[in-house]
Amino acid sequence: MALEFLKRIFNPNKVEIELNEIQALILRSRPIPYFGTVAIIEIKDAVAARQMLQKLLPIVSSAEDWHKNEGASVTLTFTYKGLEKIGVPKESLETFPESFKEGMADRSRFLYDIGVNDPKNWERVFKRSHIHIAAAIIANNEEAWKSKLEEFRSKLAGNRGIEVILSHNFSVSEEVKNVFGFRDGISNPEIEGSGIEVPPGFDRPLKAGEFILGYPGEASTIKPFPQPEVLGKNGSFMVFRKYQSQVAEFNQFIKENSSSPEEGELLAAKMVGRWRSGAPLVLAPEKDDKALGDDMQKNNDFSFKNDEYGKKCPFSSHIRRMNPRDSKSFVLEDERLHRIIRKSVTFGDIVPPEVTKNDGKERGQYFIGISADAMGTLEFLQKQWANDGNAQNLGTEKDPMIGVQDEDALFSAPGEPLIKRYRGLQTYNIVKGGEYCFIPSISALKWISELK
Repeated sequence: MALEFLKRIFNPNKVEIELNEIQALILRSRPIPYFGTVAIIEIKDAVAARQMLQKLLPIVSSAEDWHKNEGASVTLTFTYKGLEKIGVPKESLETFPESFKEGMADRSRFLYDIGVNDPKNWERVFKRSHIHIAAAIIANNEEAWKSKLEEFRSKLAGNRGIEVILSHNFSVSEEVKNVFGFRDGISNPEIEGSGIEVPPGFDRPLKAGEFILGYPGEASTIKPFPQPEVLGKNGSFMVFRKYQSQVAEFNQFIKENSSSPEEGELLAAKMVGRWRSGAPLVLAPEKDDKALGDDMQKNNDFSFKNDEYGKKCPFSSHIRRMNPRDSKSFVLEDERLHRIIRKSVTFGDIVPPEVTKNDGKERGQYFIGISADAMGTLEFLQKQWANDGNAQNLGTEKDPMIGVQDEDALFSAPGEPLIKRYRGLQTYNIVKGGEYCFIPSISALKWISELK
């Protein structure tokens, strides 16, 4: 935990954005360990919802002290229908991106949400058009989480103009592993102007406008943002997706395609791009290195430039597809323009590698991704990098961990002397629902709460 904070050094002299206006989730690290709750709220009456918002405002966390990363934080986000339902004027609603207006389910063709991921197969709560507010309470200890959750619930109590239609608790240990047993959430871009000091060897921070509305981006221009300025500036967009993980099926695939536990662990690492410890294959190509995986200063300090044939880390591994770094891609793309801040949280227990029978329990991840163009970024990542192999000259081959697999599913692992090809993959993370959300600034939340 100390190493994570050592990596994210705060320099107040480098602050160039309004931290007190930006919601904490955008900049604050996901705690290690973490405890939290995701809540989805339906608005039944606009006046009552605005009264609720006025009560919640004092406990919504700003990013002013993002570097301290202590206690509990509360985040409030709105869907387009939520903004509409709470009474945001039509002329302001019209200034939001079309993809946000349509919503995630209606953008399935752009997300490659087909087959098992088709919205028609989503959980009932996500099939309804009643998702208006998505809230998150996340803390670095159980006591702070329970206390803040109780405070949050007390401010909703007795308000018949709103209804909590989903509430889901989650927590992970200090190892922060997903249900597949892999260390999670290692790599995230940093934001220029936040006060961040990045150690040598790490990617330089991206311009604030790539993640926060109202600031210049990598092209040195300010992208259009929702109006009036008090509503849009210092806000951002968030994508929220619930995944059910098929870990037993993944374990069965590994078992069927390996002759020993050691060979199985290597194949699993090849599919992810890292060992379970978090050690990247580029730095530990033959066996896991737990010390490297535990070292937050080193486990993300690598590139693919000396692995141009993918013999250490396959081109189709999950981490290489979703962040090509300096790979010599067959399609020229600036990967820095497709970055997203991930604040995903895991729910359910870890399934050991030897378990190959699905017990039917709910386990997986709430994927939370943030950027100024979160909708466009997710749609690009899902359709182009996760489910289309053309960027790496891999034809129809898909991401082995989040791709939507079909009967021709294939995973290729270059090696000596020949490429190994594995068939029979399944979709190991199935989308059960999701939505596009807007993260208003602190002033925007106040403005919304005071609408007449």
